[in-house]
Amino acid sequence: MKLISWNVNGLRACVKKGFLAFFDEIDADIFCVQETKLQEGQIDLQLEGYNQYWNYAVKKGYSGTAVFTKKEPLSVQYGLGIEEHDQEGRVITLQYDDFHLVNVYTPNAKRDLSRLEYRLCWEEDFRSYLLELEKVKPVIICGDLNVAHEEKDLRNPISNHGNSGFTIQERGKMTELLKSGFVDSYRHLYPDKEGVYTWWSYMNKVRERNIGWRIDYFVVSDNIKEKIVDAKIHADIIGSDHCPVQLLIDL
Repeated sequence: MKLISWNVNGLRACVKKGFLAFFDEIDADIFCVQETKLQEGQIDLQLEGYNQYWNYAVKKGYSGTAVFTKKEPLSVQYGLGIEEHDQEGRVITLQYDDFHLVNVYTPNAKRDLSRLEYRLCWEEDFRSYLLELEKVKPVIICGDLNVAHEEKDLRNPISNHGNSGFTIQERGKMTELLKSGFVDSYRHLYPDKEGVYTWWSYMNKVRERNIGWRIDYFVVSDNIKEKIVDAKIHADIIGSDHCPVQLLIDL
């Protein structure tokens, strides 16, 4: 089974930059997107053979997630079931016979860290939500988790210590998640690989020089980690400041 996750940073803009060509070529079984930045009725995607599920933010042009899947799920849940967290369209959960798929766009702590306290609250509630799902069946989490977990997950760790996405607190929450019974699929297969990133600033020639961060993930329940076939980062795909990430898993 092939799964793709991509923070498109505005789906309407990404469609103009080749989204559909990549979508058709990659032929994923499940394709998840984050930061759609649109409301219902603002786009009409003709994706033959796919069921579409959308979670829109209340605020226009902000956040939002979507899942396009060939196989119809048993059930779909939007959000965490917590009103404080469910105004920004950040989570979609699909239940299948053998697993739950959770597409997530984790809140950013903001450059001045003004949203760090909220971010840490989100992390606790999101992890609790995942653990409840896992009591039923294994979980695959994908999306923009807005954290570079380890120093090898960004180009300039020393100068970024304490910055949004690389604070001790955010990295610690990622560690807590993994210690709760989950595995970073890419690091499971490539524990020491460096220079692989999924996000680059739009600043001049940053992407060309590969000065990036790895903040987009597929995280899976520990008890299905041996079913991971491969994990890929499609750094060559342009269309957003993030690139798509891929999971091949035999479930």
